[in-house]
Amino acid sequence: MRNQITNLSRRGFLQQGLAAGAGLTLGAHLGGFSRLLEAAPAADGATAALEPNAFVRIGTDDSVTVIVKHLEMGQGTYTGLPTLVAEELDARWDQVRVEGAPADASRYNNLFWGPTQGTGGSTSMANSWQQMREAGAVARQMLIEAAAKRWQVDAQEIQVRDGQLSHASGQRASFGELAEAAAELPVPESVFVKDPKEFRLIGDATLRRKDTADKIDGSARYTQDVSLPGLLTAVVAHPPRFGARLKSFDPGPAMAIKGVEKVVQIPSGVAVLAGDFWTAKRGRDRLRLEWDESDAFKLSSDAILEHYKTLVEAPGAVAAVQGDAEAALASADKVVEGDFAVPFLAHAAMEPLNCVILPDADGVRVINGEQSQTRTQAGVAAVLGLRPEQVRIDMLYAGSSFGRRGNPKADFTSEAAEIFKAAGGKTAVKLQWTREDDTRAGWYRPLFFHRVRAGLDADGRPVAWHHRIVGQSIAVDAGMEARMVVDGVDRLSVEGAANLAYGVPNLYVDLHSPKLPVPIQWWRSVGHTHTAFAVECIIDELAAAAGRDPVDYRMELLDGHPRHQGVLKLAAEKAGWGTPLPEGRARGVAVHASFNSYVAQVAEVRVRGKAFRVDRVVIAVDCGMAVNPDVIKAQMEGGMGYGLAAALVSSLTLKDGRVEQSNFHDYQVLRMDQMPEVEVHIVPSAEAPTGVGEPATPVIAPAVANALAAATGQRLRTLPLKLA
Repeated sequence: MRNQITNLSRRGFLQQGLAAGAGLTLGAHLGGFSRLLEAAPAADGATAALEPNAFVRIGTDDSVTVIVKHLEMGQGTYTGLPTLVAEELDARWDQVRVEGAPADASRYNNLFWGPTQGTGGSTSMANSWQQMREAGAVARQMLIEAAAKRWQVDAQEIQVRDGQLSHASGQRASFGELAEAAAELPVPESVFVKDPKEFRLIGDATLRRKDTADKIDGSARYTQDVSLPGLLTAVVAHPPRFGARLKSFDPGPAMAIKGVEKVVQIPSGVAVLAGDFWTAKRGRDRLRLEWDESDAFKLSSDAILEHYKTLVEAPGAVAAVQGDAEAALASADKVVEGDFAVPFLAHAAMEPLNCVILPDADGVRVINGEQSQTRTQAGVAAVLGLRPEQVRIDMLYAGSSFGRRGNPKADFTSEAAEIFKAAGGKTAVKLQWTREDDTRAGWYRPLFFHRVRAGLDADGRPVAWHHRIVGQSIAVDAGMEARMVVDGVDRLSVEGAANLAYGVPNLYVDLHSPKLPVPIQWWRSVGHTHTAFAVECIIDELAAAAGRDPVDYRMELLDGHPRHQGVLKLAAEKAGWGTPLPEGRARGVAVHASFNSYVAQVAEVRVRGKAFRVDRVVIAVDCGMAVNPDVIKAQMEGGMGYGLAAALVSSLTLKDGRVEQSNFHDYQVLRMDQMPEVEVHIVPSAEAPTGVGEPATPVIAPAVANALAAATGQRLRTLPLKLA
């Protein structure tokens, strides 16, 4: 049975609108957000006949094209979101095609972000869940009405399954056969969506990803694949220190190289343009550059950390307070204290930053793996003196991002616009950052320092929690201070700490946000990357001080948080928690909620002297309804692996203001032989789906640290983890 969409507060509804162009206009009210769903843009050469909204296009060739507003960068949006449409439409999975949406926040905004189009914060599925289902349901209803009219039967008697409509009289028709007739009908004022018991595609772990075949056979298009007549590739020489400015440069040696076409100065450095990447890079290597470093940043990472250690001695901006933590600490039976440090981290995506920009009929066209369309439109338009809507964006695949392509200042796309402008604005330009550029030119996960003091009563229960955090504010650097900083507290810096799930009657969390010229931005799981490490390690220490089993202790303190308890119990059971292990092996556990999902992990380590290896990780996740279980498992595995790299090997350091690392040989990420055996278990749920791209990342470091403590007795509080 299908559920009718009529209740605004729970389900939203679709209203009939006016015909617009080749399609129809729908007004949609989804989860409290007023949205305009206009006709989906037809692809070149498409045989589109039915375009009932901005997300579905049904062709006379029986194709069902789903327009996806979120970037596919490996996380599965081109599979998960079309699954929602195909489910409600009752389409065959093999007839579904996927197309990236154009830049148009009036139709394709992230419903959680307001009038902004972009991908991030593990919101793709969560903000599209109802919207995409309703889009499919509208198209289905229109096809049914067209069949009923053609066959002169009651619409209620028509069945839809696997892309076919049928009636007991024996009449049958495909979507393509009915598409044109359906397009002539009015858009229904309300539609029905399926009861979860009717799902056939949602929850199917065998459903094949839509992007896999193209990526295997090489037909998938990335920015690096773009080739246009007269295209020039640009590489940029950036300042060696943050805050340095170009004093002078000599383009002569670069221009002497055959194939170098232009050398232009831009605000962020000097760009060399050539017919191909290697020629442009050789030209850049030959440039004679002189930098003014009088205002450049020249501190080292160690000096920054020492400064943070002085700041942690004084009170900061209050992020959370409950009871009197100081008084409770003073009277506690035992006090456990710990200082935790995490370094700067690069995003280290497999595809370095790149962007193509070229003249368009009424402005410019940008082609890239675009994570933040609205920011890019604004940034490029500002550089070129255009209106944002004059910046057309073609969204390709991206070879991962981890937040980097969603830069708050649209740094690399604006840089491409600067080069395009300086080069005359008439020639297509492809900006290509090298791996070294990507590592050294800024925008990192900030370095953070934590001090946690927790007190226990005579029964071993925590009575006080005092947590002080020091680190740069991403919100301030992103220009989002007015929206995300309250009373001096950036909520991104304290998420996962200020909302502590454990039952502690006296809680105090405060924050220092020193300003540095080191460019920072969100990194996979943002503030949770460091808060989960400190919180879960201290909880483990409290369990040890109380003489309690770490899992039992957490379960008791998480009373009233059944979803935390659910994943913790499941992970422990599947990992064989409590069963003996050979000498030199031990298990550690951590549980953490982020992006409205709940993840527990049990890490099993093997120690030999000062060396150790993570052999096995068991993950339990509660992310609401599992739309594509295989995609969820992949994201849990990948997210954990990304976090494990930060736990074991990744660290970006400054020396005299210069980034010391450059490529994968010295900025290390997890190698294949370091990946443990991984098991993923999904908690069955009827709740709406929540994020899976990031929640596994912050949990693994404390799980491994706790396992090492169990094996060696050493409490490691600095990442990456090193045994003494």
